[in-house]
Amino acid sequence: MSKDCYHCGDPVPAGYHQQVNILGELRDMCCPGCEAVAQTIVDSGLTSYYEYRTAPAEKADLVPQQLQSLLLYDHEEVQQEFVRNVEHSKEVSLSLDGVSCAACAWLIEKQLNREPGVLAIRVNTTTHRALLTWDPAQAKLSHLLGIIHQLGYKAAPFEADAQEQQYHRTMKGYLYRLGIAGIATMQVMMLAVALYFEIFGDLDAEFKSYLRWVSLIFATPVLLYSALPFYLNAWRNLKARTLGMDVPVSIALLFAFVASLYATVMEKGEVFFESISMFTFFLLLGRFLEMRARRQAAAASANLLKLVPAMATLEDGSQVAAKTLKVGNVIMVLPGENLPADGEILQGESAIDESMLTGEPMPVPRTVGEQVFAGTINGDGNITLKVTQDRQNSLISNIVRLQDEAQSSKPKVAEIADIVARYFVAAILIISAGTWLFWVQERPEDALWITLSVLVATCPCALSLATPTALTCSTSSLGRLGILLRRGHVLETLCKVNQLVIDKTGTLTEGNIRLVDTKLLSNLSQQDALAYAAELERFANHPIAKAFRDYRSEHLSFDNVENVIGSGLKGFTGNDEWRIGQATFALELHPEKEHLLMQCDNRFQVWLTCNAQPIAAFKLDDPIREDSKELVEQFQSAGIKVTMLTGDHSANAQAVADKLAVDTLVAGATPEGKLAYLRSLNQDQVALMIGDGVNDAPVLAGAHLSVAMGSGTDVAKSSADMVLLGDKLSRILRARQLALKTRKIIRENLAWALGYNLVILPLAVAGFVAPYIAVVGMSASSIIVVSNSLRLLKENG
Repeated sequence: MSKDCYHCGDPVPAGYHQQVNILGELRDMCCPGCEAVAQTIVDSGLTSYYEYRTAPAEKADLVPQQLQSLLLYDHEEVQQEFVRNVEHSKEVSLSLDGVSCAACAWLIEKQLNREPGVLAIRVNTTTHRALLTWDPAQAKLSHLLGIIHQLGYKAAPFEADAQEQQYHRTMKGYLYRLGIAGIATMQVMMLAVALYFEIFGDLDAEFKSYLRWVSLIFATPVLLYSALPFYLNAWRNLKARTLGMDVPVSIALLFAFVASLYATVMEKGEVFFESISMFTFFLLLGRFLEMRARRQAAAASANLLKLVPAMATLEDGSQVAAKTLKVGNVIMVLPGENLPADGEILQGESAIDESMLTGEPMPVPRTVGEQVFAGTINGDGNITLKVTQDRQNSLISNIVRLQDEAQSSKPKVAEIADIVARYFVAAILIISAGTWLFWVQERPEDALWITLSVLVATCPCALSLATPTALTCSTSSLGRLGILLRRGHVLETLCKVNQLVIDKTGTLTEGNIRLVDTKLLSNLSQQDALAYAAELERFANHPIAKAFRDYRSEHLSFDNVENVIGSGLKGFTGNDEWRIGQATFALELHPEKEHLLMQCDNRFQVWLTCNAQPIAAFKLDDPIREDSKELVEQFQSAGIKVTMLTGDHSANAQAVADKLAVDTLVAGATPEGKLAYLRSLNQDQVALMIGDGVNDAPVLAGAHLSVAMGSGTDVAKSSADMVLLGDKLSRILRARQLALKTRKIIRENLAWALGYNLVILPLAVAGFVAPYIAVVGMSASSIIVVSNSLRLLKENG
């Protein structure tokens, strides 16, 4: 019986017996091309392609394996796992290998931004990740990844486990190189002591030559193997006609080795084999410690994805890979398990530990009909969920993506520092050349080591690390506080805020609105009036609507219901128009008739009318949040004016304003009125707006900085710069304190980096800095900057 190729579907030729293990079974292949591609798919961890595909693949050609692995990323089935569709474009988070400094990030961004179809590319040197947005109609993902590979870097869709494996491989490689450099340094230093200090007495010329040749043997593997990462980075930069941090380092090492090799062969002049070995050892040690510190800063968001389990249990008891779950799948979660997907509880109830999302340590009770999220921990109950989001669009994936986006967005000070660093490298090379020309005339025997010290001591690594590491650490700390950044300017703007504008309902108050009194204004019974109100409010997504939820009637319905944002709702039963909302809207009061409002009882916030005739008025109560008072007081104590901006014009708005002692109350404001108020502020006033409802969306989008409550509407969240996941207002205070601390640390980092270079440069040029001091100083400068930034990870606000 003839067999078909599992990859392309063509018949397998008689006598051809090559197989590949796919999805736990050996699958037949028809040719070496299909075998190579199938094996690449398996080795790349993309075997789910074979689960998703709807038709066999095209027959594979024998092209280089690296190219084949990139072409795989163009398949729609493969992209389902890691690519997000954003309107008419696509977005992917990439892991990058080989990125060592700001020049690497600048090079990748510069090259990709030239490509047709690339809408945005932002590289984060701290996390070694990039966020790429492109138009699939103009460019293929494989082509864009290929450009990155051509530059000498490796790029692949970000997966937490895969990036961690790559990190461990890189660190292991650094340890091997560091070990060889360390052993060689010890041997060469012993020989250098004998050569320079002649501790054995006057050495014969032959014995001196012998010691030099032995030093050469030990130093060669250091130069060719241990220092290889520096040459590769330098070559990438030179090939792209830019200057990175490793260019002066590589020049110093190669010049010193060539000069020492010449002196050894010709038996005249000085050798610098001990400097080469020490250079490399200390540079690698500094880079190793720096990578570990940066890894600690980057791990927070990546660790979130590890909370999502690999497997999920379907309702029939069978297990599937969690990443293959689709919207509508029904799954079971046992006590103590992490939830594999975002979903709605269909059956059961439990206490869910959501601390990894909100920072709130106490488990939250969840029951039928409520939303739960991937990565959170089920308490002591069995629950059945209906999946509401696939993995790519889950809350935890969005948090990681938005954190990456915020971290890779550079404030102005970071952009300036990167530009200065690039030009500083060019300045170093020019100054080094001048230093060589000067000393070769004054003291030719010292010219080389002085020039080497200048090249290495002044490398501006610390300058490039000063801002990105601080931003990464602070963003991670905000994530632990339950604050999700959606824009890159948040930390910078939060320090400048001098005006707090805050909504009332659902923000300063809990949003758990209760109906406490009903005033009948017609012959309609209270039960019927509440039924009409509840049916109209069914079409609203506002906290007020929840207060009427229990009064709905199955025998009542409205036609052509319209939600007038900020005012209320209107709909028809037959020819009668019913309205519910603010008195001016429900009673259809024109401006010239607003004096009639004096006849309305101001204690009742919501009015129900039929054909503009009052039917009933409802009094609602909404408790003030426990930490609202503290929020207002703390902002006021920091010299920030507080305005309560609300659409509520009832007496309740004034009561809340009086109780919280806000500076200004603007009540009865429509969405347009709220936005107009913000625009009326002076140019020197930087406003922070906090809101939660649909009617807050315009003002959230128009504010200098905005926060949406986690319990608020999706529209509000998508309009805001930050989302407060846990609804604890006190965390906004802690976020501001963290922003101020971040600004302080960035300034400290920049001051240290610039100060160090300004001090060390004249000393090195003057010949007062030995080569080994230069390399220790440069490495220590970078480590100090990164370690200073890591203090933000311990900051609890």
